[in-house]
Formats: sequence, structure tokens, C-alpha cells
Amino acid sequence: MALDSAHFDLQTQPKDSSTRLKVKHKFANKQASLHKLLLDMDSHDLCASRLSRKRKFEYQEDHGTLDLDDLNQDLLEKVLSRLPTSAFFRLTSVCKRWKSVADSTSFKLACSEIPSREPCFFMVGSCLNKSVIFDSAESKWKQLNHPSFLRKDLNFMPVASSGGLICFRNASGNFIVSNPVTGCFRELPHTENQTIHAIVMQSSPGPYHSFKLVLLFGEFPRVYFKTFNSALNRWDDGNPLSKNHEDSGEIEEDAVYFLSKAGNLVATYMLRSPSKQYSSVMTIKNGHEIVYFLSSSGTVVACDLTSKCFSEYPRLLPIWSEYSVDIVECRGEMIVVVLSEFFESASLRMWRYNEGNRSWQQIAAMPPAMAHEFYGKKVDINCLGAGERILICLNSSELFRYILYDSVGNEWIELPTCDMK
Repeated sequence: MALDSAHFDLQTQPKDSSTRLKVKHKFANKQASLHKLLLDMDSHDLCASRLSRKRKFEYQEDHGTLDLDDLNQDLLEKVLSRLPTSAFFRLTSVCKRWKSVADSTSFKLACSEIPSREPCFFMVGSCLNKSVIFDSAESKWKQLNHPSFLRKDLNFMPVASSGGLICFRNASGNFIVSNPVTGCFRELPHTENQTIHAIVMQSSPGPYHSFKLVLLFGEFPRVYFKTFNSALNRWDDGNPLSKNHEDSGEIEEDAVYFLSKAGNLVATYMLRSPSKQYSSVMTIKNGHEIVYFLSSSGTVVACDLTSKCFSEYPRLLPIWSEYSVDIVECRGEMIVVVLSEFFESASLRMWRYNEGNRSWQQIAAMPPAMAHEFYGKKVDINCLGAGERILICLNSSELFRYILYDSVGNEWIELPTCDMK
């Protein structure tokens, strides 16, 4: 969540003062669920050392030294609004005045006017009762207080996020949108529990702090989408999506079985955790809102909400190949991340779809020496994009690795071990 947007006022619900964070979703095999905490943290690090109420700053004018306590409320809010997100987590414990600033509406508005910050990535434990973030500004994992309303009902799991807000859903189909930084949350009106393919969230920056939640549901080829509008506080009636006339193929819904190299019977039908099954991203292309998600057989389905049509992209690898796949948004594009095995080694590659010639183009590959560690380990990948970076969570019964990919410098950085105690 963006600290600028991380202060969305959800209006209707009380605060949970024990909560201090936010997310986007994905789930790791029996281990951890990965989320994109759209906590974009500011590049100005105004809090390089620990905050202290005795800390002062000086400027040379006629007034000499000025204590932070001497600032008027408006100026203090503007100064504190530029703190990085990790510092904001400690803001309320400095003194009573700073705590009151953090709770004020004008301070949240000041935060919403700050440019994007360095991203944080959020992860929850397999039992959904613990949470941590990776703070990319400080390159550290940090423990966070788990939202109290989630501790009361562990059936709620994060399924989408945007602009500082996390959307949670339970098995009954109920949704809660939370701002973990401020502790606010909002229960959405109930909607019919459908066979959902994708859940995406989009927020609008600025003083109005609105958001929308989009559900894609139905049985192919009868696919629909419905949208929740936070400004109107209601769901629309739903809209049908027609199959793109240029797409001659059929969506693969039935499983195909084949023998793996080890002699095991493998199904192409993707079995996902309850959180990862809604893995999807939204991009804006030529003014069109397009939602991408993985079908049950592992192919990418693109749904143009503006033109109200959908199509299935060609399969990346042969249907009998064994691989793990995920989908992310990076720099405004949909990217597919694939971990596969070839010639007695593992390979992790990223692909972009070319609409012009209807083919996949490789845009990045993990160095072979780094990828080889995952060979034969039956590793599952869970990925999230934030700006120019992609966090890749690689989990199996034998190992757990977290890699941060920088698409600008083409750098692959292994992160410190995450302790989910």
C-alpha cells in the first residue's frame, strides 16, 4: 500500500490500533502467503535513525534553533507525512501529539499527496495468524501486528490489494477491505457467492480515496464481471464477457493427465491454495482496463472490461511439461514468471505477450548458477510486482528462497531468510 494512499479513510468502521500494515495477495505452498503490500515508501529517508521526541533540527535564520514541538500543526503534519512507511509504524508511540497527528484527517490527506515510495512486500503464515513485511527501503524483514479482526476469524484471507488497502475474503464470500496502517476496515455489502476466477482491486489516488473491486466469475464460455464501487457503496448487476472473435481456441477447463519423468501421474489441472487461486492483475492499455488471470490449466486469460470480451493466450510450454507459473504486473505490463526444468537443470524465466504477432517473448532469465539450486526440488513460485521490481517466493518441502528482481538493472538479489516465528 502506498503511504500516500495508505491513509485512505474507510469511514464506516472503527480503528484497530494494533494494526500497522497493508497488502496484495499470493500464497506459498504450505508455508507462507505472499502479498504485495502496496506500501510504496518515499525515497527521502527523513528517519535514518530512531525517532525520538527530543530530536531537533536546526535552520539558520533570525530565529536560530527550532524544536519540532514548536512547529504549528499544519507544518508538523507536512514534515511527518514524508517519513518512510517503516518509520510511520513507530510514529504513534513517540508522544501524544504525534499520535494525534497520525490520527488526524488532514495528516492522512498530506500523506496522500506524497509521491510513490519504496515498495514493501507482505507475507502471512500458512495459518493466516502471523504477518511480516519485507521493507525494500531498508532491505529487512519486519514483524507486524496482525489485524485483530482477522485474529477473530482466521477464515478471512487476503485476495487483492491496491493503494494501501487490502481486500480479505472468507469461504462464505464475504469481503472486508482494510487499511492496516491506520487500522480502519470496512465490510462490503454481501454479494452472491460465485465460482470466481479472479479478484482485482484498483484505487484512485487523491483526496477522495475511492476504490473498486472487480470479480470475474462464471463457467466458460459464459463469463461475467461485477464491480464494487466504494463511492456508491454497492455492487453493480454484473456484465457478460463475450469471446474475442479473433480467438479461435477454447478455454481448457478439463484436466489432461500424463506421466512425469519420475514416472508419476501428473494432471495439468492446477491445484492452488485458496488464496493463490484468485491470482490476477489489471493493466490499462490504450484506455482499456484489462484483467489477466491463470486458467485452471495454467494458460493466461485476458479479459477486456472496456470492450467486454475475453481471449486465451497461447500456452507457454507444452501441456505435458512440469512447471510452476505465476502472473504479475510490472511497469504497467502483464508478465508471466515460469520455473521449469530442462536438461538436468532448473530455469526461471519471465515472458511478455506480443499482441502483434500473438507470441510470447522472453524478457529476463535468472542466472543459471542461481536457478540450478531449484532443480528436482518440486518448487512452487509465488510472485508479486511493485513498480520496477518483482518479488519471487520459491517454496518447497526442502527450501525457501526469496529473490527480488530489478527490471531496470536486470539484477537478481537473494533476500535474507524470513523468520515467521
